[in-house]
Amino acid sequence: LLYIINTMSTDIWARWLLNGGTWNYTEIPVHYPKEYLQAVQASSVLACIFCILGLFVFVAQLYTLPKGKRFLFTGAFQLLAWLCIMIAASIYTDIFHKDKEQGWYGASFILAWISVCLTFISCITYFILRKKTA
Repeated sequence: LLYIINTMSTDIWARWLLNGGTWNYTEIPVHYPKEYLQAVQASSVLACIFCILGLFVFVAQLYTLPKGKRFLFTGAFQLLAWLCIMIAASIYTDIFHKDKEQGWYGASFILAWISVCLTFISCITYFILRKKTA
């Protein structure tokens, strides 16, 4: 998740300032609510972990489980990933950068909301595939 002004870029891990044509790393300002920031960071990391686990479980289920039970665990991991992505994007949208009059959200913010939709569609697809093969 990213917020951009012409000379500044802030994400959930750091702030980057444009100084003399180069971007310099700085710490996130202390006025950011740490609890919310940590919740967004943790949810983002968990979403990645659940997506990766879902991929590995998908491959394992193809060769180990009988038809009708194959995609249940993969769908569950995708559902957990969707929940984590939704939590991270919702908290970031609601808490951070509300008082800013200039600037815009970056591409990663838009991609986070697109991934919310795509992960939910993926989750539903796995549950439907499980039903159709039964």
